[in-house]
Amino acid sequence: MTADFDVIIVGGGPAGLMAAGVCAGRGLRAALFEKNRELGRKLRITGKGRCNVTNRCSPAEAAAAAVRGARFLRGAMERFGPEDVMAFFESLDVPLKTERGRRVFPQSDKARDIAEALTVFAQGQGARVLQEEVSGLLLGEGRVRGVRTARGEYRAKSVVLACGGASYPGTGSDGKGYALARSAGHRVTEIGPSLVPLVEEEGGWCPQLMGLSLRNCGVKVTEKGKKKPVYEDFGELLFTHFGLSGPTILSASAYLRPMEPHKYTVHIDLKPALDEAQLDARLLRDLEAHKNQFFANSLGELLPKKLIPVVIERSGIGPGTRCHSVTKEQRRGLLGLLKGFTVEIKGARPLAEAIVTAGGVDLREVDPRTMQSKLCPGLYFAGEMLDCDAPTGGYNLQIAFSTGHLAGQNA
Repeated sequence: MTADFDVIIVGGGPAGLMAAGVCAGRGLRAALFEKNRELGRKLRITGKGRCNVTNRCSPAEAAAAAVRGARFLRGAMERFGPEDVMAFFESLDVPLKTERGRRVFPQSDKARDIAEALTVFAQGQGARVLQEEVSGLLLGEGRVRGVRTARGEYRAKSVVLACGGASYPGTGSDGKGYALARSAGHRVTEIGPSLVPLVEEEGGWCPQLMGLSLRNCGVKVTEKGKKKPVYEDFGELLFTHFGLSGPTILSASAYLRPMEPHKYTVHIDLKPALDEAQLDARLLRDLEAHKNQFFANSLGELLPKKLIPVVIERSGIGPGTRCHSVTKEQRRGLLGLLKGFTVEIKGARPLAEAIVTAGGVDLREVDPRTMQSKLCPGLYFAGEMLDCDAPTGGYNLQIAFSTGHLAGQNA
């Protein structure tokens, strides 16, 4: 079985759907190959089903937010940046809203509205959708010639690989696209998890705090032997049976490369609204107010109930110590603990649990002006397949939309 197209797009996620719609809108015969029965399957569950579409920032800020690939992304962001993405979805009757951190969501809080709007866009422009898994590229005379599936060969002048990464493999994002890239001579950098929970070293405190969510805390990550923090943020954090999760931790994970045991330490500021002098004054007041009571009974107004036993144990102040007996040195130690509650990191959770994939097609082998391969004419890349990733906040979907749009304009 053979069929001829101008462009074949492999992958029906955000980058692939964008590329397919843009190609078809140019009057090209575009075919989108997706092995899942449902388009945008991973997109439909992103952001806990709410879908953080983009970030309301400038194109330069969106590119600079990338942990890897910031310079590579500048041109794509300038051509189709956050404001363009917002205008695009609102033109498809998906009203948006902006929340804390300039995060942009559909007003409905339903990720499926974004996925369905992209599907309508691609098919409405005339892209043909084929539910088939691409098993190989057709290569010849130094360029790409089409794709191969179980049903046969499909020829095209250009092929856009937008197969996703290797996180959440159950959604079809199983890393098989990297084999297609390698078959065309491309190097794929080391693959790993990004935007993923962190695992605490054995014998730590997190299991005792499992389920405790801190909505407003400061987070700083340091690397052994280095003074400058690897990452700093403020926001929500969650203690789990294995370690730490929550938005601040997921974003922090993007910066921890390479991940190795005993390398990173998370410092949690439990009272970020108070500087050390203010917190010390607060401790003095609380100790004075409870001066004849046990120290263990003086922290109820300062800390969540679940945190108190751990803080008492780590402070070294016996729970049966009377508040009036707490020494200045003990108080200073408690102050340091509250402003820097440490968790030693062993590693990250598996790639299958990560929101995005770190690593991908080597950016040195892709033209940032067009997304075309420098090694194989006619072959283009878009989205998570590329060695680009960013922290939480809508930046990763923006990368998908920008690179998908640029590939669609040039394929």
